[in-house]
Amino acid sequence: MSNEKTGSYRTKRVFVNNIDTYSSKCIAKFLSTCMVGGSLEEADEDGPAEDETALQDGTFQIVGTISNNEGEKPSFALQCYASQKRDQLLPSLLECDVVVYNISEHATAEMIDEATWAISALHSDIESFASQKIFILISSVMTWAMSKPADPNDPEIPLTEDDYRRKRHHPNFKEHANAEKMVLKLGKTKKSKLSSYVVAAGVQYGMGENLLHYFFKTSWLGEFAKVPVFGPGTNIIPTIHVNDLAGVIQNVIDHKPKIHYFLAMDDSNNTFEDIVKIISFVLGPGKIKKVPKEEAYLTKVLTNADVDYLSVNLRIEPIFLKETFNLHWVSEAGIIDNINRVVEEYKLLRLLLPIRICLLGPPAVGKSSVAEKLCQHYKLHHINLKEVIDEKMQHLEEAVNGTEQEGESEEALSNAQDQLDSLKDSMEQNGGRLSDGLVYRIMRDKLNSTPCRNHGFVLDGFPKSYDQAKEIFYDEQDDPRSKMPAFNKKIIPEFIFSLEASDDFLKERVQNLPESVAEKMRYSKDEYLTRLKKFRKANVEDETVLNYFDELEIHPEHIEVNNDPEYGAVMDKITRLVGRPRNYGPTPEEREEMERKSVEETAQRLVLETAEWNRREAETAAKMATQLEEWNRHVTEVKRQEHELLEARSAPLRNYLMNYVMPSLAEGMMECCKAKPDDPVDFLAEYLLRNNSQD
Repeated sequence: MSNEKTGSYRTKRVFVNNIDTYSSKCIAKFLSTCMVGGSLEEADEDGPAEDETALQDGTFQIVGTISNNEGEKPSFALQCYASQKRDQLLPSLLECDVVVYNISEHATAEMIDEATWAISALHSDIESFASQKIFILISSVMTWAMSKPADPNDPEIPLTEDDYRRKRHHPNFKEHANAEKMVLKLGKTKKSKLSSYVVAAGVQYGMGENLLHYFFKTSWLGEFAKVPVFGPGTNIIPTIHVNDLAGVIQNVIDHKPKIHYFLAMDDSNNTFEDIVKIISFVLGPGKIKKVPKEEAYLTKVLTNADVDYLSVNLRIEPIFLKETFNLHWVSEAGIIDNINRVVEEYKLLRLLLPIRICLLGPPAVGKSSVAEKLCQHYKLHHINLKEVIDEKMQHLEEAVNGTEQEGESEEALSNAQDQLDSLKDSMEQNGGRLSDGLVYRIMRDKLNSTPCRNHGFVLDGFPKSYDQAKEIFYDEQDDPRSKMPAFNKKIIPEFIFSLEASDDFLKERVQNLPESVAEKMRYSKDEYLTRLKKFRKANVEDETVLNYFDELEIHPEHIEVNNDPEYGAVMDKITRLVGRPRNYGPTPEEREEMERKSVEETAQRLVLETAEWNRREAETAAKMATQLEEWNRHVTEVKRQEHELLEARSAPLRNYLMNYVMPSLAEGMMECCKAKPDDPVDFLAEYLLRNNSQD
């Protein structure tokens, strides 16, 4: 909408509580893109831009409280208040032109109490208001849950706002009903200063989902063959797209209507069963299963309040809303008629996008092992040609035997029988193999299946040739002006990885395989060499499967495979190129299992490291003992050799002394002993000198 139309309206400051939670966040974000007074003009065909979050002149300025102070602050909000006491919050409320309190979903007693405090505090300060303030309470249709039909004789006649005085609340929503009454009462005192409104909203959906998220997620993950419906499922649930609810709030602010109580829901009168069935059909297995209502509590996801919402049975019509407001509906006909849009919102906002990978390479290079690891990491579907064919045969046989397609029409069963006969005939005529045309059709059906379209897949070694790729990914809606081969964008792989290794490496790997594994994989020596030779020959031609993807500008990545049995380097490169998973993270049970395995692996690694350390310590000690023993042996040998050397060197001197010195010296010492002179040394010297002179 142009600024020329809305330039006469000043910017308004709007407070919304808990703007980091589902409903309030969507409403606040929607309002932040709306021009003040915009709903007084005829709505633009496209409505406000959902992704436009920057503050603009003339738009509503959003402020509000947040429930999680550590989380990321909403970008569309001018200010956020966290963990404020009420006396600190009141000045912020008084600065606002509009105060919106949302207690429509997962409202605690404390949240409802804060809403009633807020209207009471504003009412107490009413005389200080320079201009009119608006207070809007977004309540729940559950305050009508126990109301009797408008006409007991004709339950098809819906309740309307005219039946306000006859409405009866659900026992668990008494506080909501009391809050509605207080808001309406205090807004009547001085409407020129404080005008109050109550909007009783139906079950909200869209923009990523909240209450219905369990059914979306269950369908998306495909963990159950049938999506559960808790209870009979025949109850009518009043619903409204959360952005349509935001549009109602915008209209209340702009129009300031004389009516102060509004019902807010779309035109649908869908039953619980129909809602779950359409979600299952578009996102999941396409089937539902009615289970006792009590099983809802076993999901550990749905709260008591959620079960109350899903059990409500109301045929209700918002007359005042249509007569008073200028709404640009997102989903006026309801979730069933607009399921494709709602699903796209869900996938986009939850970042649930498929990842499509194709692994190619010679036999025994490790494609299947890497494919399994990728499927586990990204939660993808492993597409192996033989398994896909076996799965198709089994599915058709179960359908024909009545064990699979429970409640299917005779036409569907006849079609399944025809397909099964066609496959069996083809196998008989081709020596146990299917014709190429049937293989291509089965593979296309698999890639177009809901799980593969939702999550993505890893193609394991298929297609093998240019022609196979062209047939499988062919798109009938081809643009004749395009020079590229026609291809189906919904099933074509985004990432192509060619695992490569030398022939010598591959032959050695196959030779080292256990005999049972080699037989199962058809890797006997002669058979493997034939397959390897055939692969090499097919990949030197001008039109290879890699050339096909190159022509589509989906350029293959070539990855060298080494001796790592865990394919760590290969996985690191692939995950780095593919990026983060685009699916739900692990469930609490899966996270617990991962933590358990991590603890076991850590303990096992610690045991191995301790054993290795002890081994090395023992080796070091043994080595040191050997070295010490060798050292001691060397020392003993050196001492022996030194002793022998000294003995050898002292023998001449000893002989000389014994022959020439000791005889004379011994005689002198004997004479000295006989004479016992006062100076024996002098006596001995004179004796030796005298005897030496005589000689």
